[in-house]
Amino acid sequence: MGSAARGWQAQRRSLLALYRRLRHAYGHARWWPGQSPFEVCVGALLAQNTAWINVERSLDVLRRHHLLSVGALGALTERQLAALIRPSGTYNVKARRLAALVAFLHAECGGRVEALRRFDLPTLRLKLLNINGIGPETADAILLYAAEKPVFVVDAYTRRIFSRLGLVPPRGTYAALQEFFMQRLPPDVGLFNDYHAQIVRLAKEACRSRPRCERCPLEDRCPRRGVPRPA
Repeated sequence: MGSAARGWQAQRRSLLALYRRLRHAYGHARWWPGQSPFEVCVGALLAQNTAWINVERSLDVLRRHHLLSVGALGALTERQLAALIRPSGTYNVKARRLAALVAFLHAECGGRVEALRRFDLPTLRLKLLNINGIGPETADAILLYAAEKPVFVVDAYTRRIFSRLGLVPPRGTYAALQEFFMQRLPPDVGLFNDYHAQIVRLAKEACRSRPRCERCPLEDRCPRRGVPRPA
């Protein structure tokens, strides 16, 4: 086995060991927070450029009005929808994007989100990326959590944590970072689902912009690349 192959195998073992450490520390995360596949889609889109607490407020409004279905949202005007999702920010833009997503689900899936699962992964990802306002992170969240496709979701937390661990560069494209994980982890929906959830929890509880390393279950394995040293 050449040095490149040995390095790849070592990285694979490291990624799985880090996941097991997080799972042991935090338990299974049961992510994504959504009561139906359609709610997952809506939440993924509303989460763009805002904190999840704001998404929850918008979802609560839609839930109270019994609007968390393709048919119910499709019956609203964009102005009506924008007023309902105001807590999630940039609500006019997100209303247009939600309308485009609902139109896609009507046209391609007969209004049933579960029908997304009949498409193969590359075809469905391309279809989602062609919807107005859906980029790679939003598309992959829908693919993994609503369509149950084995795709690793990458976000800013992923980049922060794994660059500090010295496994990925602090800068790089979304595609390159995603490829790093997908080439080294088994293509398992459950693993990808919970691994991303563990990353989110670690970033919120310990590996913040100003890290709280004493709280981190990975502290003894982290070289803290890019973290300023105390004066």
